[in-house]
Amino acid sequence: MIYKLLISILGVLLVMSSGARAQSLGPTPEFVTPDLSSVKLGQLLFFDPILSGNKNISCATCHHPKLGTSDGLSLGIGEGGIGLGTERLIDLTNIPEQRIPRNSPGLWNLGATEFTTFFHDGRLETDPAQPNGIRTPLGMHMRPGFKSALAAQAMFPVLSPDEMAGHYSENDVSKAVRMGFLTQVGGAWDLIAARVDAIPEYERRFEEISPGEDITFTAIANAMADFIVFEWRADNSAFDRSMRGEEALSEEASLGLKLFYGKAGCSECHSGWFQTDHKFHSIAMPQIGPGKAARFENHARDDGRLRVTGNPEDAFAFRTPSLRNVTLTAPYGHNGAFSQLEDIIRHHLDPSTSLRTYSVELALLPEIPKSDDTRSLLDSAHLNAILDSNDLPEISLTNKEISAILAFLGALEDPAKRLGVPKEVPSGLPVEN
Repeated sequence: MIYKLLISILGVLLVMSSGARAQSLGPTPEFVTPDLSSVKLGQLLFFDPILSGNKNISCATCHHPKLGTSDGLSLGIGEGGIGLGTERLIDLTNIPEQRIPRNSPGLWNLGATEFTTFFHDGRLETDPAQPNGIRTPLGMHMRPGFKSALAAQAMFPVLSPDEMAGHYSENDVSKAVRMGFLTQVGGAWDLIAARVDAIPEYERRFEEISPGEDITFTAIANAMADFIVFEWRADNSAFDRSMRGEEALSEEASLGLKLFYGKAGCSECHSGWFQTDHKFHSIAMPQIGPGKAARFENHARDDGRLRVTGNPEDAFAFRTPSLRNVTLTAPYGHNGAFSQLEDIIRHHLDPSTSLRTYSVELALLPEIPKSDDTRSLLDSAHLNAILDSNDLPEISLTNKEISAILAFLGALEDPAKRLGVPKEVPSGLPVEN
């Protein structure tokens, strides 16, 4: 009798504690509710290589559900690659001109209204001051009609020669990109839209959704955004259920939660329901890969948010990622410098030592022939500049405490399987599954 009473009291305390903690996280996230017909159309487009210049790469190549909506690599291989994920190999008959400079981010919960900033440096974001309500790298050349920043960002990879457009002069899209014909009439976006429009099944589906309207690039983007919103909503993890008072976390995950929101200081940046403050921070990440640079720039570094704002205080700062399904989205960091979750946690504890002793072997970086872009550290001046910008304090945790934080991060996992990968797409091109 006493035992049952104690269990009952503990249950009440659990619910009360969860309720208080949930309240401290802020309002429950709100999600967009897309039209299901548009979602199903977006699914087909997302997995269809028809959107790439050479018709050999789909959005799913770098954002595949089998790989946690990422690609499993530190720095992905778009054009010039064959296969999927860690098995993606270099096409020796068409070697990549340049390695993609940043890690492919996961797509979880982007339908929540709080997600308004995209890309690692935030170069595309909701901005009411802009004519179309969205600030993008295209500036005044951005077309109207995108119903959200999510829709707008989904369509920028098709303009990247290394990601989807193809190498210079390989196809009509890559030629248009090379000449700077992007959003203009007859530019790259129009060329891609015309391809989709020429496929009867797509024509039929778009007509059902928007009778009498042309198939435009913005319409394609909006449908794909609806799919992303629907497909990868992940808000029913063990953590969520615990916050709702429906079940208890394991003892180790509970300890990890306390450390995460307490002693370890993780929630200083990874705050809220989705463990992100949506802001930009410099955490002394090692430099690997070619860095983010224009074609005419001869350097291998990534200045992060600085390239967007021009503010020196934003040097080497990158957007705080959400940690939902973080166990599924390795490697980690804006350039995937750490292939193991524990390694990037330890980097957060002592960024200076981690940066100075970093080895590129901690990444998952397929070799590209005749490439020297796997340099992990540059000259001492650059190294010191990264260290000077670091926002993270040193923190001491035991191995047991690190294991507990890993257990808590595991409690954020919710694979959220819904429509999945289509067996085929209207273009008839191969589907990566």
